[in-house]
Amino acid sequence: MDCARIFSSVEKRERIDMIYKVSDNIISALGFSSQENYQAVKAGKSQLQLYENVFGISEPFVASLLDNHKIDKEFATLSNIGEKYTKLEKTAILSASKALENSGIDPSNDNVLFIFSTTKGNVELLERNDRFESERIHLWRSAELIAQFFKNKNEPIVVSNACISGVAAQITAARYLIAKRYQYIVVIGAEVLSKFIVSGFQSFKALSSERCSPFDRNRTGLNLGEAAATVIYSVSDMDNLPPKSIIFENGAICNDANHISGPSRTGEGLFNAISKAMRHIDKENISFINAHGTATSYNDDMESMAIGRYGLENVPVNSLKAYFGHTLGAAGIVETIISMYALQENIILKSLGTEEAGVVYPITINREIMKSDKNAFLKLISGFGGSNAAMILKKNK
Repeated sequence: MDCARIFSSVEKRERIDMIYKVSDNIISALGFSSQENYQAVKAGKSQLQLYENVFGISEPFVASLLDNHKIDKEFATLSNIGEKYTKLEKTAILSASKALENSGIDPSNDNVLFIFSTTKGNVELLERNDRFESERIHLWRSAELIAQFFKNKNEPIVVSNACISGVAAQITAARYLIAKRYQYIVVIGAEVLSKFIVSGFQSFKALSSERCSPFDRNRTGLNLGEAAATVIYSVSDMDNLPPKSIIFENGAICNDANHISGPSRTGEGLFNAISKAMRHIDKENISFINAHGTATSYNDDMESMAIGRYGLENVPVNSLKAYFGHTLGAAGIVETIISMYALQENIILKSLGTEEAGVVYPITINREIMKSDKNAFLKLISGFGGSNAAMILKKNK
């Protein structure tokens, strides 16, 4: 068992240094800002659609795809050399640019680090590449180009650990900030779909032919989605913390190496991640759990076991997959940002697509928007290879 844990301060002294969110952005089919995406989710909107004959795939699939023309048009406002970048890189740069707007941060400064989360990068270039250098297939090269766009000279960090990448990237950012290595960390998650990705999930028989239904008794599988999301973190002592801040309280990564694609039946790895993330948190302070909730039979059952084993069965649980689809390396960042906005507004978002709960442990699936005055939420995520992660974020009153 490989467990990594991070605190908002050094454990053996009083908590003084606090990691807080400076800014954020989400680019998805629901909108090109965090507010657009959040309001769409609140309204119960989804951009999951049935696609046929896309990426040269004959079998139809349901997904949420970005508008390529809109991306190019938006990117042209930043640079006139859009042809230099792939779709993945353009969406990542766009998202980071929007998050940096009005933040007061100079991204070229030595005190800024870029962390890039993705699972597949430019994998489509393996099949056909007549425009870019061969190194473009490597994740480090995309990360390098993204950092260079902002004239940042620090070597960017790449986090690619299956579906937990976006949460693992935020935990990595917290480590660097607590170590006083940087003042600001720009965490970017991005994923675009391709024949390789879609056909891979089809080969697992994991994709649903309709909009996914997380935790539902009749769920039939997941949907995929494209997105880019950015969250910028910094560190401050409690006295100088900006008012109404969202604070990164704690996080843990536990890899149980259960199976190349299937999660542990008992949720062992996720249970351990929850246990470590929750070590200094009273259960009564948790407003909701934003789960991975892929709508696959194994994942949803496993999550219910882990949640129940820790005694959180009465805490409202939601999944955002029926709004965005599974955005892979961007998922942990997209879903964290949406949950941050809900926490600030004192609401719990509904788990779209869940009609009748049907998981092995009877947890509380939230099917309507609810009010809550509690000040923290628990973010869960799991992935191939038995990777699991959990984070606690709270609001500064």
